[in-house]
Amino acid sequence: MKTYSTLADKELVRMYTEGNDNAFDVLLSRHQEKLFNYIFFLVRDEDKANDVFQDTFVRAITALRTHNYEETGSFGSWLMRISRNLVLDVHRRTKAMPTISHELVDDSGELKGDLFNDARFCEPTVEESIFGRESLEYLRTMVDMLPDSQREIVYLRYYRDMPFKDIANILGVSINTALGRVRYAILNLRKMVNEHNLSLVG
Repeated sequence: MKTYSTLADKELVRMYTEGNDNAFDVLLSRHQEKLFNYIFFLVRDEDKANDVFQDTFVRAITALRTHNYEETGSFGSWLMRISRNLVLDVHRRTKAMPTISHELVDDSGELKGDLFNDARFCEPTVEESIFGRESLEYLRTMVDMLPDSQREIVYLRYYRDMPFKDIANILGVSINTALGRVRYAILNLRKMVNEHNLSLVG
């Protein structure tokens, strides 16, 4: 007999909609850390992140209980899409979303090489094999300097190791749009790396 922890999200969702509250507890435990980290990355404030986190699960519970959950992707990406919409609502109300008006793109518009050529780029051992320890802190700072749409997609792709299908689903854009944003983000980061004279190791 399967235990709750071995069940797929899809099975747990079905069980919860049929009245099994324990199934939702497993879903919450399985996704809460990743979801909170994503929300905190967007809002940069622990109190706001906690509020959005709670609101996300309230909306999720309501949608599941009223059978308004449409399985168009993974359950985790569905939660992230809910939280992202809530964050956007907060930003619209407070007008607190920082913006950067000018994108940094090289003159030729060509991408020569991929700065993030490893899906595990954010793992410390991989980062340190690409950049020196001192350079790594500057790189993280430069990611923060990207326009919001590019910064978010870099986080999802390289910090969360998410496939582009799920990223496009969370952001509500096409896969081609998601790919384009990553391309421009890499161009921007490469230009900033060059401007700050950061050198690749090896």
